Amino acid sequence: MEMEKTKVTELQSNHLNLERNLAAARAHELVQKRELNSAADELESLKRKYSRETEDLSADLRKKERELREATEDLRLARADLERERESVQTLKTTVESQSTAHITLTAQNNALTTQLAALRSSLDYSSADASNMRMELETLRKRYTELESEIREAEMVRRKLHNTIQELKGNIRVFCRVRPLLSSDIPPELSLTITGSLSSALKTNTEDIKRIREQCLAQIDFPDQRDHKEIVLKSSSESAMGQERKEAWNFTFDKVFESDSTQADVFEDISQLAQSCTDGYNVCIFAYGQTGSGKSFTMEGGPTEETAGMIPRAVEQVFQVAEYMKSKGWEYKMEGQFLEIYNETINDLLGKGEFDKKKHEIKHDKGSTRVTDVVVVPLKSSSQVRTLLSMAQSRRTVASTLMNERSSRSHSVFTLRITGTNVHSGESCEGSLNLVDLAGSERLNSSGAGSDKDRLKETQNINKSLSALADVIAALGEKGEKSDKHIPYRNSKLTYLLQNSLSGNSKTLMVLNLSPLATHLGESLCSLRFATKVNNTTIGTAKRTTRVSS
Repeated sequence: MEMEKTKVTELQSNHLNLERNLAAARAHELVQKRELNSAADELESLKRKYSRETEDLSADLRKKERELREATEDLRLARADLERERESVQTLKTTVESQSTAHITLTAQNNALTTQLAALRSSLDYSSADASNMRMELETLRKRYTELESEIREAEMVRRKLHNTIQELKGNIRVFCRVRPLLSSDIPPELSLTITGSLSSALKTNTEDIKRIREQCLAQIDFPDQRDHKEIVLKSSSESAMGQERKEAWNFTFDKVFESDSTQADVFEDISQLAQSCTDGYNVCIFAYGQTGSGKSFTMEGGPTEETAGMIPRAVEQVFQVAEYMKSKGWEYKMEGQFLEIYNETINDLLGKGEFDKKKHEIKHDKGSTRVTDVVVVPLKSSSQVRTLLSMAQSRRTVASTLMNERSSRSHSVFTLRITGTNVHSGESCEGSLNLVDLAGSERLNSSGAGSDKDRLKETQNINKSLSALADVIAALGEKGEKSDKHIPYRNSKLTYLLQNSLSGNSKTLMVLNLSPLATHLGESLCSLRFATKVNNTTIGTAKRTTRVSS
């Protein structure tokens, strides 16, 4: 039993030891588990760290690979650049070698040029001295040229004044001749089809078509006097019945001849001094003569622009300018204007407000002055007023169609500017007048085509009658020098009776003969030129001033 107790005791002691060992083992196991968990956590942390390092290394690896590729590409490019640089260096070496040779050549040339430069500098010094002398001579010549130009202008003015004085002393009617340019309406349709572009540019070309058109349309007109411009020559060639060519030429000389390219300003320049004589107390008459369509109305009245203004507005403007200038010398002027038409031997007032032919206008002559009864006389304050009067008169003036001109003036128009001047210092006064006349077209009945129309026939007959009366007056004045008692038939027409004082020695008179350049009008042109020659040779006496001095 004892043994059993002992065994039990031992067993219990072993059991306690075992329990203690078990507890210790369990405690150790717990410690081991905690260490294991700690190691697991640490392992997990290491895994994550490794994973991150692995990813970083992979990224670095990829970056290094990319950098390697880039470096490889850069290396390839660098090698290519290096190769090109080697080639460039080789080329430069070759160039330097050639330039070295060229440099030696240029050095030699430079030395030669330096020698030449020295010689040129020496020559330049001489040339500079010569240039200075030439500049001085040129400046002297320019001054002399300016002086000569001034002298020429003054001489021309003196020549014109002397010419005017001679003409006034001779008492002749002065005659200017003006040839109008070729117009597009002058060219027949079958010929105008060959012209491309504007007529003005086409006529300046030298093509065979234009030459042919000019030869067919234009008369042969020459102007041999290119210095004084006083001569005009018409030529004609025809074939005789025997087939031989017959040539004819007609020479005419007038006080001035204007070619087709002359402007309104050119014409007025030679008329201006005559026109302004009315401010000195003279009666002045300027009338345009020529066949229908020769440019009479354009010459006298002109176009709508300043450049194309005619003799009437230009003359009135100049009279106003002279009147303004004479104010400084004590002169004061009063001006008034009237505009008449003679149609079928009847006087019409172009500035009147009523209908034509309602009033009977009579012409009165008194001591060198001419008045027409019952006409509107407009006081003039400025030259621009005259343009308005011209427009009004043009709208009322009688026009009709003839073969010679689609809008032919079938009446004579007479613009009269009366001027009265008084000098406030000396008490002297003067009276003058300026008559500007646009005659109706002068052509024969068969040329005008008026025979088939009663009204046109009557118009043409009256026009030709009045122009024939004008020719009779001119002829009688020409004969008066031989027979002092020669009767002058002024009363044969209203036109000559109205212009009696302008044709009887109490006026400075100028006729502007207008000519058509067309070959078809050669016959009419010759008739006009012959009549103008008679007029130019007609002596009407010396014009006298109309002045008074108050007591």
